[in-house]
Amino acid sequence: MSGHSHWAGIKHKKALVDAKRGKLWSRLAKAIILAAKSGGDPDMNLRLRYAIDDAKAVSMPKENIQRAIKRGTGELAGGNLEEVMYEGYGSGGVAVLCEVLTDNRNRTAGEIRKIFELADGKLGSTGCVAWMFESKGLFLIPGDAMDEDKLMELALEAGADDVQSTDDGKLEVTCNPTAYRDVGKRLADAGITPEASDLTRIAQNMVDVTDPDAARRVLRLIEQLDDHDDVQNVSSNFNIPKAVMEAIGEE
Repeated sequence: MSGHSHWAGIKHKKALVDAKRGKLWSRLAKAIILAAKSGGDPDMNLRLRYAIDDAKAVSMPKENIQRAIKRGTGELAGGNLEEVMYEGYGSGGVAVLCEVLTDNRNRTAGEIRKIFELADGKLGSTGCVAWMFESKGLFLIPGDAMDEDKLMELALEAGADDVQSTDDGKLEVTCNPTAYRDVGKRLADAGITPEASDLTRIAQNMVDVTDPDAARRVLRLIEQLDDHDDVQNVSSNFNIPKAVMEAIGEE
């Protein structure tokens, strides 16, 4: 089945360039700290295992990972983090879900609200858009990596929910978060390297943004939210047609 790409509305593609590595490590360390609050053994704590895997994938030093685990378990100071979800709307009625880890809720709330306002958006109340999103594991596969039918068979056997082709010729594998690790291992065993993979939230209904000015504001909102130090993930339900992207000078 062909269609839009879920990645279009998910701003979780963190740059791995040296200039941003320190910021990325800080963000990943927060995820480890929060996960470790439920237990410091990754074999018994699936969320911690995923957080550690993410950190290792971008060459975060082992000592940094261990320090973050100890902060989460209380062995070291600095583990006072709170998980907060901010919800709102961008231009064109686009829904935006922003997952945050912060040690100062009041400060972060004010900063997130300002980002929404500057991009012609509006921060909403709890629950206003969360119902539109479903937690999923997501893998983006090059279209020439494997025949779609064979990939479907392999992925479903590993516990995936579906495989879809996108308009740009790629393949998306979606799964329940609990099957994310098994699906990833099965893909690796088959010699398939995803272009991207993530545990994220997928919008159930997409909004087409056809006005170039609105598209610019939506992209600016997502970019600025993703660039905030306390923000872990940003998900949205926008779909900007290729012609509009070309009109605003975006690939």
